[in-house]
Amino acid sequence: MKISQKGLYALQALMMLARHYKKGAVKIREIAYEENLPEKFLELILLELKNARMVESVRGAHGGYTLRRPPTEIFLSEVIRLIDGPLAPLGDAESLRSMIAQDKERRALYSVFLEVRDAAARILENTSIADIAGAASKKSKKKNVRSMPEPASAQGE
Repeated sequence: MKISQKGLYALQALMMLARHYKKGAVKIREIAYEENLPEKFLELILLELKNARMVESVRGAHGGYTLRRPPTEIFLSEVIRLIDGPLAPLGDAESLRSMIAQDKERRALYSVFLEVRDAAARILENTSIADIAGAASKKSKKKNVRSMPEPASAQGE
């Protein structure tokens, strides 16, 4: 499994939409700015996510994009498969099973690849956008606290 830059951008956009879930639509320009993503590329990604019924667009002055489903119901495996294809490091799970059955000399090797795929799939199928969006917002809050300068009175001590 290889996650492309496009896949990472899709996950970042979904994370931001998850943080704004039920707060109204978010404009593409805002997503691009907040997540530091190229706006034109983001438009194409959001269109793909819209066609997959993960996001929906809202027209008008307060328009933009929102999640179509709760962030707890959108899993990383679904997004990665949509954008980047199968989770298996070599083909897909079915082709790996076929190679294991047909190629006795390399059966052990293909079995390891299938185990890797299954382990990755278990994690990605049980991790929702809500799980990582919450972790990201907590992390950025902590980061902001740490990067704040000390009060002037504490600096002289």
